[in-house]
Amino acid sequence: MTRSLLSILSGLRFADYVSHDALGLAGLVRSGETSADELLDIALDRIDTVNSAINAVVDVFADTARAQIAQGLPDGPFTGVPFLLKDLFIDLAGTTTTSGAVFLKDTMAKRDSTVAERYRNAGLVIFGKTHSCEFGGSPTTESQLYGVTRNPWNLGYSAGGSSGGSSAAIAAGILPAANGSDAGGSIRSPAATCGLFGLKPTRGRAPLGPARFDGGGGIATVHALTRSVRDSAALLDAVAGPEPGASYASPVQSRPFLDEVQQQPKRLRIAVMPQSLFGDEVAPDCLTAVADAAALCASLGHIVEEAAPDVDAELYLRTRQVMKGAAAATGIHAAERGLGRKATDKDFEQATWEAYRYGLTVTGEDVMRAREAMFALHQQVAQFMTTYDMILSPTTALGPFMVGTMGPEYADDIAGTLRRRASAFTALANMTGQPAMSVPLFWDAANMPVGVQFWGRFAEEATLFQLAGQLERARPWFKRLPSMTLEAAR
Repeated sequence: MTRSLLSILSGLRFADYVSHDALGLAGLVRSGETSADELLDIALDRIDTVNSAINAVVDVFADTARAQIAQGLPDGPFTGVPFLLKDLFIDLAGTTTTSGAVFLKDTMAKRDSTVAERYRNAGLVIFGKTHSCEFGGSPTTESQLYGVTRNPWNLGYSAGGSSGGSSAAIAAGILPAANGSDAGGSIRSPAATCGLFGLKPTRGRAPLGPARFDGGGGIATVHALTRSVRDSAALLDAVAGPEPGASYASPVQSRPFLDEVQQQPKRLRIAVMPQSLFGDEVAPDCLTAVADAAALCASLGHIVEEAAPDVDAELYLRTRQVMKGAAAATGIHAAERGLGRKATDKDFEQATWEAYRYGLTVTGEDVMRAREAMFALHQQVAQFMTTYDMILSPTTALGPFMVGTMGPEYADDIAGTLRRRASAFTALANMTGQPAMSVPLFWDAANMPVGVQFWGRFAEEATLFQLAGQLERARPWFKRLPSMTLEAAR
């Protein structure tokens, strides 16, 4: 019997499946209305139906997931819910972790990453991995290894990057939430492009180990992309907290983030920053989306005024270049040690190799000065946020863009301006370590999502979740899905 027929005969149809978020699906499992196996059937059937078009999922290990279910799942907030890991530095024992690189295509993980272990402890059924661009270094999920991930809202458009595989899988209805990571906007940008909620946590909030003690010198974080705000909050509750040997951790929250979603926020003072601090051109639809979000916040009683922090732009750009180069050199050298052979320029994409070559010129003093500069930039933004609770900005300066616009065939000197525009509003929050979220409040005239970003104070995800919950109630987006997903649910 085919999996499609099994899905038709099961108690839960795709229309029911896609009408629930992850917590809702877990509730159905808990009540006996469906089972973990039935949910996995639907997710796998949906991959069979749409993945050839969107190319979001690059590895499926259904047998491993079945075995996990058969062994008995932990009693957690997400028990029985299918889940996908991003194929970038997140390990699951016995599966490959390619990080989108041809050089690493046969790399087999020997142990679970801490975050993967915590996902399983929360009851999630991990059954595959999603596409990431090479080393997560691009705002579009296009790689020489796996090809192009396409946006379910319009297959001619990119799903964003580097968590574009996860964003496309969610928008296409494969599952309601998936893992992502973010070192310059890689959760928030694809969320903005695919009409999803995406939050980058505070530095140190979620563990990156045990194989990694730090991510790119402190700029990288790990979390998820979701359709509902409450799923994001509950997933962060499930993984937050230091692991043994952690070099640093975020301050412990006073109550679960899930509780914050239903809390009405205080009257917030919100600084609206429509223009890039670094002189990047901002697309008109991105400006319109920010103006629309500002008006919505004002209608909800918040104080909204245009303002921006005084940031040393030259220091930021120089620091980002040093950290990017150092991370590329460190990553490639680690891959060489793991595989026992030297890499060449044929093993990696042009932009990655360019960053690597620059990284070879970076000295230890350069890295230490860059770390000090990160602290200085954090102080500059933190000082501004003694006056404001949040900053509202575009998520990207670019807006929706076509596949192939800045793919792996282009060197950074050709596509670099577009890549910089894509992260013009997101990457600074990685450097300062503060939490930030992309919220799907606006769609353009072509019915493409254009997210907006809210930056919070350091370690104050609670306030972001409060505002996000309020915005979700004021302008619900959960049922707004691409036509390919809605038509399948009819």
